[in-house]
Amino acid sequence: MIGYNKFMRKNRRKLLELFGLSFLSVILLPYNFLYSVAKKIINPNLTKEQKKIMFKESTEKPFSSPLNAENRNGFFHCANCGAKLFSSNAKFDSGTGWPSFTESLPGAFKTKIDYSFGMKRVEYHCAKCGVHHGHVFVDGSTTTQKRFCSNGLCLIFKPES
Repeated sequence: MIGYNKFMRKNRRKLLELFGLSFLSVILLPYNFLYSVAKKIINPNLTKEQKKIMFKESTEKPFSSPLNAENRNGFFHCANCGAKLFSSNAKFDSGTGWPSFTESLPGAFKTKIDYSFGMKRVEYHCAKCGVHHGHVFVDGSTTTQKRFCSNGLCLIFKPES
């Protein structure tokens, strides 16, 4: 018994660290595994900047997207998986420098709360492949009062034929 108590005093911290790490890995491993499975590179032709935005939740420079000036009828699709996300009817010029939309197509996105930059924002991801597209704000000028602020590099426009 004396040998056991001496062993426990000497190795208590190591055992607690080992137990704590194994406990955390059991809880975090499924989350990390599921999150990484949700975000897959489907389009092998994505640029470095597109990957940075879509997979590391970065943002492109404002007023840099050619889609800001896109006014034809059609649909905006995910640049990674091709899922249809927005109708051109929902696009408007918000003056922010990013392509903006009043609403998405039903089931196009999943959202999560983003607390970066010291504020609470709603971030949206493609429901099909899980990549980051932008943030939705409640300051739109339409009846929905929503502004889907999208990174243009995450979108591909396909005009109606």
